[in-house]
Amino acid sequence: METRELAYFAAVAEELHFGRAAERLGIAQPPLSRAIQKLERRLGVLLFDRSGRRVALTPAGEVLAREAAKALDAMAAAEHRTRRAGLTEPRLVVALKPGGDGALLPDILAAYQECPDALPVEVVLCGVAERARLLRDGTADVAFLHSPWEDLTGFDTEPLLVEGGVAVVPARHPLAARPFVHLADLDAEPTPRWPDPRTSEASVASRSAGGFEPHVASGLRAGDAAQLMQLVALGRLIAVVPESVREQVRRDLACVPVVDAAPTTVVLAWPEQTRSPALAAFVRTAADVAAGAVTRRPAVAPGTR
Repeated sequence: METRELAYFAAVAEELHFGRAAERLGIAQPPLSRAIQKLERRLGVLLFDRSGRRVALTPAGEVLAREAAKALDAMAAAEHRTRRAGLTEPRLVVALKPGGDGALLPDILAAYQECPDALPVEVVLCGVAERARLLRDGTADVAFLHSPWEDLTGFDTEPLLVEGGVAVVPARHPLAARPFVHLADLDAEPTPRWPDPRTSEASVASRSAGGFEPHVASGLRAGDAAQLMQLVALGRLIAVVPESVREQVRRDLACVPVVDAAPTTVVLAWPEQTRSPALAAFVRTAADVAAGAVTRRPAVAPGTR
């Protein structure tokens, strides 16, 4: 298979619409359809179900969508890493979403610059799904990700911090005065439906959208944390998020601990089999800083936060 064929197939798999995929690729629809049909004949399987009103991936198509994503990421990574290797002033690129470091990064950067193998660090702030993509395509060397909510396939990881969850509510909401809540207390509240990045559908969607959009029962969408908080402030929903987010919350919102929320682990992730003294030093430094932060953090019982 050629890279061009995989790119054509991936576009249709992401859009599930030949016309939109052709427009995105900058080509006419007939050549795109012929290219997909040629690929199907060569593989001896149907990749798309065209029998209904909507185009859908077949089981074979779902497999190729996952494998094509890996192959295209690998091609992009080879290009990016080769170019970066030729830079006269190499650097370590760290990707994270705003507030996604568990408040650890300032101390990590301060300690890392004292390491003999340290490189200048470039911090890239990006959306939720972009962090893993930047790792896979070679743009970033290491990223702060969150387990179990993200696909860590193909990455080595170092767990740094385990966080509980808080419900973000308007400051005048009745729950804002509670010392803590349970998930059952939120059953009657509108909450985001987070796409699972570990599923093939969500993985395909993330490549086209550049980030996960939480779907809300009313049909509203939030493309990033700021938009999500705006919807909370308007009283349109309540969001359960990692407790470190409280440091970023607006004054017109309140964070209430959710005692039975699933824990989130902040992890450092980097591509498997990476050989880099600078990266190794960064990971060691981050682990040491995180261990010290956990030791210093006081134990707080639910209801007293």
